Amino acid sequence: MYEIRFHGRGGQGGRMAAEALALAAFLEGKYAVSFPFFGAERRGAPVRAFTRIDDKKIRVKTQIYEPDCVVVLDEKLVESEDVIEGLKEDGLVVINTRKKPEEIELSRSVRCATVDATSIALDKLGRAITNTAILGAVAKATGIVGIEAVEKAIIEKFGERLGKEMGEKNAEVARIAYEKTTVGTAKGGKVFEKKKQWLPGVDELPLGGSIGTLQTEAGLVGIGSFIENKTGDWRVFMPVVDEQRCTGCKICWFYCPEAAIKMVDGIAKINYDYCKGCGICANECPVNAIKMEREAIA
Repeated sequence: MYEIRFHGRGGQGGRMAAEALALAAFLEGKYAVSFPFFGAERRGAPVRAFTRIDDKKIRVKTQIYEPDCVVVLDEKLVESEDVIEGLKEDGLVVINTRKKPEEIELSRSVRCATVDATSIALDKLGRAITNTAILGAVAKATGIVGIEAVEKAIIEKFGERLGKEMGEKNAEVARIAYEKTTVGTAKGGKVFEKKKQWLPGVDELPLGGSIGTLQTEAGLVGIGSFIENKTGDWRVFMPVVDEQRCTGCKICWFYCPEAAIKMVDGIAKINYDYCKGCGICANECPVNAIKMEREAIA
C-alpha cells in the first residue's frame, strides 16, 4: 500500500487534490481511498488530506501517520511545522516552492521534489489554487500514477464542478508542473518545537461549555486568545498600502476579518503578524490604494 499525506491551507484545494489522485489511481485499475481532516474551518487555516493506493482492497480508515509521501501545497508550512513527521525512511516529500530541493531544510535529510506550483497556477488559471499543479509534481516524483491518468482524473473531477474548459485548463496545469518538477535531496537539521496542547478538565468547564479567558501551559485560551494565534504565515499574497493614495476612509479597517488594520495619522497600517492575505481590503478600497503582491519567501 502506498500512503500519501497532503498538507495545505483552507482554500488551496488539498481535499480535491487527494480525491483526484485517488481517482487517477482508480482509472489505472488500482484501489484507492481519500479523505480530509479539517481543523479550524477558516480559509487559510492548516488542513490535511490523505490518499491510500493499493492493488488490493483497502480496509484501513485511519489518518496516515507514517506516509510514503508527503505533499506540501504551501511552502510556509515547512517553516511552521514538521511536515515530514512520521515519513518513512525511504519516503519522499513534494513541495510547492520556487526553491530547488537542495535549498530546502527539513527536520532530516530526505528525497525531495519541488515545483513552483503557485506561479504555474497564476499564469494559467489566474488564481493561486495549486492543487492540480501539485498533482503533476506527485506523478513525476512518485511514479505511483501516470500523468495521463492524472489529466483524465482532473478533467473528470474538476470539469464536473467547473465546466469542461476549466477542467482541461487544470489538466494542462498538471502537465506543465509534471515537466517542471525537480527531484533531489533536502537538507536536514531544522529544529521544531513541539506545540503544547491543553484539554480542559471537568472542573475547568463552566456550565454551558463557554470557556472564559484562561492561561494554560499551551498559552492563552478562550476569549481574547486570538492574540496568540498569529495568522500572518497563512499568506500567499500580502496587501501593500500606497500611502499617497490612501484617503483614510476606514473601509479597509471596517472589512478586515482579522482586525489587522488600524489607522495611524489618517493612513491605513497593516499588522502583518495577523494579516492572512485574504485580499478583502484591496477589493473594498474605493481608491485602489491597496495592492496584493506575492510575498517573497526567504
